Amino acid sequence: METPETERQEQGGNTAYANIPVVAEGEKDDYRDSGITSTVAIAGHPIHPALVTLPIAFLVAAPASDIGYWLTSEPFWARASFYLIAAGLASGVLAALTGMLDLIRIKRVRERKAGWAHAGLNILALGLTILNLLLRWGEQETVTFPAGLMISVVVALLLSVSAWYGAELIYRHKIAVIGYSSRSQS
Repeated sequence: METPETERQEQGGNTAYANIPVVAEGEKDDYRDSGITSTVAIAGHPIHPALVTLPIAFLVAAPASDIGYWLTSEPFWARASFYLIAAGLASGVLAALTGMLDLIRIKRVRERKAGWAHAGLNILALGLTILNLLLRWGEQETVTFPAGLMISVVVALLLSVSAWYGAELIYRHKIAVIGYSSRSQS
């Protein structure tokens, strides 16, 4: 008995999701299995996806506060950026540690371009975040514009692309997602 998913795949689609194009790469077997658990989890719940929300929030908010300083010259916004970047770095290191453990321990992550792109972009973003924090150390107002703003924007853009690859790993390759196999449903 053919399911709509099987019909889409037989009609030339290389994905189980008809309207979602493959960006990095797609393996049909990834869609048919029930997924791979994260190696860093509490009671079966993966830690990395929960932790990444913090550095993303902090580091995407930093350019907004930099723009606030640029528009108002109010020192509050320069200090806010400094603290957002510091919090983004601290939480980013924790997220990176859990992500690296999964990269090292889960073969499927290492076999995917999305896994390496996600890791590389995050390492680059953390490196730029360290630079941004060091530039602002002790004198937030003089560095905020234009150098600090430019670095903050680049970091936010890197995190956006990296998040796409992270979602590829979760939703397309079923890393840290456990569900019913399409084989068991038909």
